[in-house]
Amino acid sequence: MLKDERVSFTGIDHIGIAVTNLEKAIDVWQHVLSIPLSGIEEVPSQEVRLAVFKVGDSRIELVEATSPDSPIAKFIANRGEGVHHIALRTQKCSTTLQTLNAKGVALIDKTARSGAGNSHIGFVHPKSLGGVLLEIIER
Repeated sequence: MLKDERVSFTGIDHIGIAVTNLEKAIDVWQHVLSIPLSGIEEVPSQEVRLAVFKVGDSRIELVEATSPDSPIAKFIANRGEGVHHIALRTQKCSTTLQTLNAKGVALIDKTARSGAGNSHIGFVHPKSLGGVLLEIIER
């Protein structure tokens, strides 16, 4: 990969919000904000359960830890509930991660792994993006 090779994103896929109580958070998003719930999914490899709300072409994902040692549980313990990450959609997650790595971007995942909804994902370390945890996702 060349350092001047460009990465390409096709949109904001979702915003991940860390919550301590998924049912309570669903109630707020569904009834207070009137956004219909699209589904609930457990992702054992990431130790999370998530609720999906579609908003236009993007999604809001409420993310609850299923283990006290999971990254979401640690995030909430350190920072409280709130925005956890932003996910940008790409056509080739692995290629995007390789290109970012070649540019010297700190990655949490150097190769794509399985994510919710049969997606391929990888995370960029927040120290490379001013404190923002970025998920790269291919659906």
